[in-house]
Amino acid sequence: MVILKEIEADQLDALNDLYHELVERAAERSKLEEVFKLVKADNRYILLGAFIDGELLGSVMGILCYDLVGDCRPFMVIENVVVSSRARRQGVGKKPMVRIEEIARERDCYYMILVSGEQRKEAHIFYETLGFRDEKVEGYRKHLS
Repeated sequence: MVILKEIEADQLDALNDLYHELVERAAERSKLEEVFKLVKADNRYILLGAFIDGELLGSVMGILCYDLVGDCRPFMVIENVVVSSRARRQGVGKKPMVRIEEIARERDCYYMILVSGEQRKEAHIFYETLGFRDEKVEGYRKHLS
């Protein structure tokens, strides 16, 4: 059974392992701890973990962004969606994504947005089953390092 809860500091090693699957390199531990403290202190960040038998097997981060157009309602950016390769296609990813949407609705978000690498076709199918639509917008990224 998948248990959903916020990720805490004592789970950073497991989170780093998950992120290593996502981006193929682990974060440096002291920097991870430093930024984690900032994330936990800012209520605009939601960092959820999906656990089975106490093991962290999935994660999603939502970031509430204020907006100054139209009705000035916020929107939510979804980042770092990852499920361990050992737990895919078992419902581990769905539960945190459903919960992050509930939180976005509770916070009166107008929409949620996420980007996914073009090569991640299986992830795209998953996002579409959750109601995300490929709106054929162009996404641009400028790496600063």
